[in-house]
Amino acid sequence: MRRRSLLAAPAALLAPNLAAAQNAPGRRILKFVPQADLALLDPIQSVAFVSRNHALMVYDTLYGWDDKLAARPQMAEGHTVENDGRLVTIRLRAGLKFHDGEPVRGRDCVASIKRWGTRDAFGQALLAATDELDAPDDRSIRFRLKRPFPLLPDAMAKVGTHLCAIMPERHASLPSSQAVPEMIGSGPFRFLAGERVPGSRNVYERNADYLPRNEAPSFMAGGKQVHFDRVEWHTIPDGATASAALQRGEVDWWELPDIDVVPTLKRARGLKVEILDPFGSVGFIRFNQLHPPFDNPGVRRAVLGAVNQTDFMLAVAGEDPTLRHVPYGFFAPGGVMANDEGMDAFRRPLSADAAKRALEAAGYKGEKVTFLASTDAPAINALCQVTGDLMKRIGLNVDYVATDWGSVTRRILNQEPPDKGGWNATTIWTAGSAQINPAANNLIRGHGRGAVFGWPTSAELEGLRNAWFEAPNDTARAEIGKRMQRQAFQDVPYVPLGQFFSPTAYKAELQGVLKGVALFYGVKRA
Repeated sequence: MRRRSLLAAPAALLAPNLAAAQNAPGRRILKFVPQADLALLDPIQSVAFVSRNHALMVYDTLYGWDDKLAARPQMAEGHTVENDGRLVTIRLRAGLKFHDGEPVRGRDCVASIKRWGTRDAFGQALLAATDELDAPDDRSIRFRLKRPFPLLPDAMAKVGTHLCAIMPERHASLPSSQAVPEMIGSGPFRFLAGERVPGSRNVYERNADYLPRNEAPSFMAGGKQVHFDRVEWHTIPDGATASAALQRGEVDWWELPDIDVVPTLKRARGLKVEILDPFGSVGFIRFNQLHPPFDNPGVRRAVLGAVNQTDFMLAVAGEDPTLRHVPYGFFAPGGVMANDEGMDAFRRPLSADAAKRALEAAGYKGEKVTFLASTDAPAINALCQVTGDLMKRIGLNVDYVATDWGSVTRRILNQEPPDKGGWNATTIWTAGSAQINPAANNLIRGHGRGAVFGWPTSAELEGLRNAWFEAPNDTARAEIGKRMQRQAFQDVPYVPLGQFFSPTAYKAELQGVLKGVALFYGVKRA
């Protein structure tokens, strides 16, 4: 496999972009290059991690995962559990305010949880176990549960594709299909909508009214102390341009450098290159199961059977074996759910000819496959190129739609057939932490049009997932993990492509960069 080449581009091309926002004398400013363009702002609508990272600046959460993925109170002061686990009351910290000056009230939180719960798999499970969710007063949120739900804090703490962001009731009352009209949260930064240039720049300023917890920060938990007055996100799709900008000091931090330039950045003076997320990322092929040909499980299994995970990981992570892990199943290694069930499919992939025969046996008749490929997100672009090549080699009639990441994130929400603006397949990545268990893993759901993009239907996977919530201990959960993975190899809600670890690069003068994802509290200049 040939490695992709970088497009040469002079750093001077950055001048119009970076000069657009002038640095006022004496202001502390951090310039950041995100992994992709921030196309969608609403964290409930978008499945993009760039939208999640944006939301972590603007919004706060009731609970937050620490660096051990344990749920800790954040906006919550704490909670009580009564009535044999069927009554949970969360108490808000005093003095919390939204960016418009309004206090954060219990009813804002209730509406936010309900809106989040229409999209997120963990949220859906929580609301399904809830008889009533209300706010008895301005500082309280009350769950009356049908049955005990011990993972309630974990549900609202997780950091997957849909963040349980607390927003004003007037926004949270909108259906999740409708984007909120403005970014008003209670988080450590305010979003400066007037300085947004779609495809180019997003700007945040420190929220002077934010009340951090009196604790050391740890991932999404603890005290979120902000040391910069302003954070500017500059979208730079070309890797050579971003690399030159970082080395020349025009930007401070590049979230996900192209793997090709990482060795150069490691050698550069004044820069630090490190892995922030110990759980890594997981590439995956997602099929739209509402329309042919991938409504046919036999066709999906034929594609899965032809996947050589190492090909994908070489493309996205390079030759360094410490930056990739295969074989990789449907649950993250190291968790209770991880197991070896069905993994021979990835150890002994089908040849192209065998995969063609499997497609024919499944009834594939040459239907066009509209494949969405993002070109401006380097890791996704690499994964997509390998996927497109694989699909063509095994005989699929591929229409390779190469476009920008923003267009992909919007189009994958369209349930219409491909000829009416929909799609058939795409390849992207998700966080390894989002695949620790079936509560966090939105992709393994099987509830049709209520699922996240791709909309798979599997009564068996749904039943096993429900049994996992009822399991009494880790031994029982581990057994369910084996059964779920066995079923996933049959139903193929998606194809896991392996785990990779993406370095981030920033000026060595920056201190306090937290582990996890790109977070902007705690970090400061030496």
